[in-house]
Order: sequence, then C-alpha cells, then structure tokens
Amino acid sequence: MLASSHAERDAVCMDTRSDTDTDTVIVGGGPAGLMLGLLLARRGLRVTVIEKHADFLRDFRGDTIHPSTQELLGELGLLDDFLARPHADMSEVTLSWHGTELTLADFSHLPTARKVMTFMPQWDFLDLLASSAEEFPGFRLLRSTRIQDVVREEGRIVGVTGTGPDGPVDIRAHLVVDASGRDSELRTAAGLSPVGVAASMDVLWFRLPKDGDEVYPFIQAGAGMAITIDRGDFFQIAHVIPAGAWTGSEDDLHRMNERLRRISPRLGAAAAHLRPADVHLLRVRLERLRRWHVDGLLCIGDSAHAMSPAGGVGINLAIQDAVAADRILGPVLSTRVPQRADLRRVERRRVWPVIVTQAIQRRLQGPLLASGAADAPLPFPLRMLRDHPRLSRITGRFVGIGARPEYLR
Repeated sequence: MLASSHAERDAVCMDTRSDTDTDTVIVGGGPAGLMLGLLLARRGLRVTVIEKHADFLRDFRGDTIHPSTQELLGELGLLDDFLARPHADMSEVTLSWHGTELTLADFSHLPTARKVMTFMPQWDFLDLLASSAEEFPGFRLLRSTRIQDVVREEGRIVGVTGTGPDGPVDIRAHLVVDASGRDSELRTAAGLSPVGVAASMDVLWFRLPKDGDEVYPFIQAGAGMAITIDRGDFFQIAHVIPAGAWTGSEDDLHRMNERLRRISPRLGAAAAHLRPADVHLLRVRLERLRRWHVDGLLCIGDSAHAMSPAGGVGINLAIQDAVAADRILGPVLSTRVPQRADLRRVERRRVWPVIVTQAIQRRLQGPLLASGAADAPLPFPLRMLRDHPRLSRITGRFVGIGARPEYLR
C-alpha cells in the first residue's frame, strides 16, 4: 500500500524534483483537504495540511455523509470507526407541503453497502479523517495557521507563506492544493477568480430547544422551506429565504417568523423567542472557476466550485474531488513534480459532474422558495414525485452518490 521510502524516491527523481519541505501542502482542513491528505499519506507521501482554526468545532456546517462517502470509508477500513461515533441514518428524504407527505429521494436501491444518508456533526467526521491520517509518518496537520500568499519561482507556485501560533510560516512543496473554501484567499493570490450566476436564495441557520421526544418532519415547505435536524438535545434549523431578504433587523425576524408559522404553526411558535443575533445567514453562491489550476497549484472542493446547500451535495462533491486528485496525482507525486497537464486531468475529470449538479441546483431554487396557500396545488416537480414515486429513486441516486462517484478501486 505504501510507496517506496522518501530516500529511494528522491534518489530516483533527483533530476526532476527539488528539495522541499513536503510533497504536497494542502490549505484547508475541511472534508476535501483532510480526505486528500489522508489518501496521499497512505501512499507514503509527505503531506502537510494547514487549518486556520484551532479545532473543528464550528456550528452550522454541512453534516450530511452520503452513501458514496460511506462506501469510500469502507474501502479505507474506517466505516466501523465512523459508525461508532454519534450519528443518525436516513433511508429516504421526505417532505411535508402543508401536510401533504411525499418522498423526495429514496436511497434504498443504491449500489452501495449502506443505503442511507447519515447525519454526523462535521467536527466528528473531520476528527476521524485527521486522526486516521496522523497514523502515517508523512502526515502533519498545522492548526491555527493562516496562509496569506503563495511563493513563486520562475513563474511556478512552489509554496505558501502565512502566520502560525509561533510566527511566520513558509512551506515549500512540489504541489499546493487549495481546499480552503469558497472565500479562499489563496485562490485570489494565485490569480484565479470564479464566475457564476446570482443565486435567488439564502439560508438562515438557528437552533431551537428540544422538549423530550418532540419531533418535526425533516423538510417542511409551503412558504419557503425549513429543514429540521435533530441534534439530540436541540434542533438545528435551516430556513430557505429569497436572496437579500435578511439584513438582521427586527422586521426581518418578524417576517421570518411569519414564514415559519405558514410552514408549520408549531415551528413558528417555537422560534418566537429568537433574537436577530441568534440567526446566522449563509449567502448562497453558485459559482466555479473557469480553470482550476495554475502551474504548481490545484483548487478542489468549494474553492473550485461553490455549491448551493440543496441536497447537501457540496461535501460529497468535495470528497470526490479529493479521491480523483489522489488517484491521478498520487502516482505522479511519487516520481516527479506534477505539471499543468497533470492538474488539468483532475479538472477534466471533475468539472462535468460540477456543471451538471449546479445546473440542477439552479432549477431547484424556484421550488425551494415556492410559497402558496394550504389549498394551492403542489409545484410541478413535487406533483411529479407524488404521482410517480419511482422517480424518487433517481433523485436518491443523484443525491446519494452524485453524477460521477469516485472510489479507490
């Protein structure tokens, strides 16, 4: 499983590889960055992952682990460790539209060992990846370290600079991978900028207390949409609203409560105590880079393509980017410095599923924002799922494994 030792590899490749601090430096300790770091470390490569925060404990992040990602964890021998952590499984995604129940996505027919979407706090998932990667001697994780710039030599990016707990940080690498998210400063420093379409929706996140065995439908709709995630001792709510409809004022809060009461009177009553400071805004962006790379640097995950939260598929796509990057670039890094043609192979492999997914997400924005009276007809996509239940298997495949799943085999 492991590649040859560093000494043997450097001896073979001394004509094409210069002395560096690490084979790969990955900026961003999210799902894409840590998964790629783990996969490359398994090959015996030297990998440094840089995370700007001191830990992974941040709220209101994507917590969905899709069936295809769980299949990957099984390939890595990590599935039992994953399932030993607190989690909840969902075999189908259901929606309540003014009391009309229907299935949006059915995972029961997927060609995966686990045919469920699993909810797990992202910090637990990231901790699993980090602790697994740290078992390999070539892996290191630098926390509380912010990268501000790239290092160039003869027109090629050869490293990054920034600030860590002990002062300036300067790391040289054969490859820099930007997995730092949709607000990446590294991407800007490399001269890359995304293009996209204006999203018509934003998402409000907030918590509500849980009273004993109280339950809510997972998705409720009819005046926008509300998703309720049961966290055991509280509910985490995601409320879809029109883009630009939230400035954090008391009037905005009142309008939010009115929408929630139209979706679910009980949910609206539970949210009546909230203050504007309790509500967190996620501005939805649908954008991607025209080119994911420059000489010496590759972008993956949200840094390459910011996704809508619809379906929770952004994490799945980011992890699939990491798997493709490992499969294509791992063997290259074992023998030589990756060239732009190598980085272009990763982009070509992954850009098609991104384009398809973003096109579908754009089409979903209208139904997600749809608002109507209790006796109004269902929006057309929901009527199709109600009248043709087998269509939920198709949506289940799209959400559960994606347009182009990536595995190690």
